[in-house]
Amino acid sequence: MRPRLYLETTVPSYLAARPSDNLRLAADQLVTIEWWERGRASFDIFVSVVVLREISRGDPQMAEKRLSIVEAVPILDLNDEAEALAEKLLRELLPPNAADDAAHIAIAAAHSMDFLLTWNCKHINNRYTIRRIEKCCSQLGMVCPVIATPAELMSIEP
Repeated sequence: MRPRLYLETTVPSYLAARPSDNLRLAADQLVTIEWWERGRASFDIFVSVVVLREISRGDPQMAEKRLSIVEAVPILDLNDEAEALAEKLLRELLPPNAADDAAHIAIAAAHSMDFLLTWNCKHINNRYTIRRIEKCCSQLGMVCPVIATPAELMSIEP
């Protein structure tokens, strides 16, 4: 059985984006494309209603491109367990403007994902907050998925 991976909004956004002039961001985009082409087959990939809502925003042509990337990917819902964890994360750890970020973490944990793939290093893949995220998950009887960027996941053999 392949590991289950939750694909957070930043990944399809990087896949669909025009190449950046910022060298670091351009490198991250290339790594994301490489992971999508070579690494994704090792995982069962899922998105959520939150991902779909986020990637639907903005320029209609770019939104269509992002949506086409995940059109065949199964969609997870924001169930009661996920809502409870998202509320806890917002109450104890994340700022109010990070409600979608809390939802991504919560949906991935509530649906027993093995990995959460993201480029969001402010609220999700942040070394300062990961242990606290894990603690919140544990307190509600859930296991936090391994949170990683495509670059980090490229170095892991599933």
